Amino acid sequence: MSTVRIRVVLPGHLARLAGAGGRVAEVTVEAEAPGPGALPTVGAAVYALERAYPALRGTLTAMDPAPPGAARLRPYLRVFAASQDLTPGGLAVPLPAEVLSGAEPLRIVGAIAGG
Repeated sequence: MSTVRIRVVLPGHLARLAGAGGRVAEVTVEAEAPGPGALPTVGAAVYALERAYPALRGTLTAMDPAPPGAARLRPYLRVFAASQDLTPGGLAVPLPAEVLSGAEPLRIVGAIAGG
């Protein structure tokens, strides 16, 4: 499976910014590594969102100072799928089978901080 269409649920403020016409966006993702068995990653889904909705560029990812040019999810964004928090693994985490099959959406959630 190298290319698949997935559903992504966005928080309200990002859906409005994107002009997605609702909180669920559909994007086509591709495996970043060539070869059989390569699965699309969280990063591939995020980059597909940024390509499909240019207003989201820079709102989902940030560049790390070390190593130079390495992207990461922005602080206070979490990514969930199939009852799992995928955020700790970063952008390189493969998307779960439930997302790839269309049974579950990928969910981007704005974390809440404060006291």
